[in-house]
Amino acid sequence: MLVLAACAGRQSAQPAASAAAPEPSPTPPAAPEPAAPAAVTPAAPATPKRPALDPALSLAAYRKLRPEVLAGRGELPPPIRPQEFPERYALADGVLTFRGGHRRDGGAFGDRRIERKELEIAWTFKTGASPPPWGGGAGWTGQPVIVRWPDAVRAAMPSLGARQADAGLVEVVQGSLDGNVYFLDLRTGKPTRPPLRTGNPIKGSVSVDPRGWPLLFVGQGIPAKAPIGLRVYALTTMQEVFFLPGRDPVARRGWGAFDSSGLVNRETDTFLVGGENGLVYLVELGARFDPEARTMTIAPRVLRYRFGSGAKLGIENSLAADGALAWFADNGGELQALDLQTLRPAWALEVGDDTDASVVVEGTPDGPALYVASEVDLQGDAGKGRIRRLDGVTGQARWVKEYGCKGGWDGPRRIQAGSFSTPLVGKDDLADRVVFTLCLCPEPGAVVALAKDDGRELWRLEVGADLWSTPTAVRDAAAGKTWIVQADRAGRLMLVDGADGKVAARLQLDANVEASPAVFDDTIVLATRGGTVYGIRLR
Repeated sequence: MLVLAACAGRQSAQPAASAAAPEPSPTPPAAPEPAAPAAVTPAAPATPKRPALDPALSLAAYRKLRPEVLAGRGELPPPIRPQEFPERYALADGVLTFRGGHRRDGGAFGDRRIERKELEIAWTFKTGASPPPWGGGAGWTGQPVIVRWPDAVRAAMPSLGARQADAGLVEVVQGSLDGNVYFLDLRTGKPTRPPLRTGNPIKGSVSVDPRGWPLLFVGQGIPAKAPIGLRVYALTTMQEVFFLPGRDPVARRGWGAFDSSGLVNRETDTFLVGGENGLVYLVELGARFDPEARTMTIAPRVLRYRFGSGAKLGIENSLAADGALAWFADNGGELQALDLQTLRPAWALEVGDDTDASVVVEGTPDGPALYVASEVDLQGDAGKGRIRRLDGVTGQARWVKEYGCKGGWDGPRRIQAGSFSTPLVGKDDLADRVVFTLCLCPEPGAVVALAKDDGRELWRLEVGADLWSTPTAVRDAAAGKTWIVQADRAGRLMLVDGADGKVAARLQLDANVEASPAVFDDTIVLATRGGTVYGIRLR
């Protein structure tokens, strides 16, 4: 059964520089309609049966999405290999994709003690710079990967030099707006190997293969010196082994950026990612890693899920998944559940506006619960920022909370309002709450903790600046207490008590922060728009 739940309004993201919404470019004209590519009509979705919201709407939703599975232009698609994500995302230690895994519910790994309630700069690293307005450092979403490579993998990467034998090495992999990917020692911030030069600014978050294999995925955000798309590198040779062009002739939208951070299903050897061209890609990697020969190769086959029509289809959030379902939203205000057994939509929901924040999934006794936050874009400068808890299988709303938001203009740049950062789903001592950030709703910026059961506000922290960076939970297991790390676009990093929203420590950085942090043990890694990557100790 395909289900559509209707809400008022539809919106789309606008271009962004440092003070605008995350999408960087004016909405381009739709790409020319390709010569009828071959499509398959998969079998009915294999999702659990639940009551539909309104059976009469199912056919209308299907017609609106116009779902197709395609290979390339004029190519017959290979058979669909059914997907189901394992419970555990990564086999290697660290934060290997945006928010740490397929549910997008992490961002921190390891252990720490937070006794003094202090934030202390341990090291800094300066990136290069691309031409204005992008510069260096990192933008939205800009989270680094932090990984402790398995011994056999580290030994297979000659670019590490003497560090191949360093069993204590934890490596930071940071994509930058200057178009490079940097490799740093988590302990010192010093480069561990030469950077990769991709040719285009990187706005999104890089990811590595969760098997701990030396395979790096880099989505590019702005066309500059090279064709724009998603690039895959073998870190054994530091060479590109695959390029997925964003200017895809099958796409109905001509913008080719990849801000989305992809997921690898390690059990089926497939890569799942959404593009701003309005396509969802399922790439059968054909990956082979031979540690003795020090080789990392792939032989990809690409499937494309195409839906809808028009220029509002861009996918900027990173797809979330749980079991055989994946969820994503587009610039036109449509949220979809995609059945990974068949590559057909399980349900669709109009959320009322552009949704750039990633959906976060929480496992519950009743099945997956989704937390979704949208912005104010097509509504104009002012409107409602909507936050929801949904049933992941049916799309039915548990609750919806609305905030009055008002953006505006700073000279020629539009300042958009709503929620741009991914929600933080509380665990352990914060298991009753979910944390969202609000930009210009109506304060310059606020962090709110809402009760999971009914959406009531438990606490509110008014920041005094707008917010794009994602809140990240850091747990002191020995003390049984969870803190929240939150940055704002005034360049401040805050340590927030998750119980009551009070700020325990503030640290001023060199420039505005749009990127999201990753945390390994007691070290936060976070880049600013000023061209600096920071290593910050939690004390």
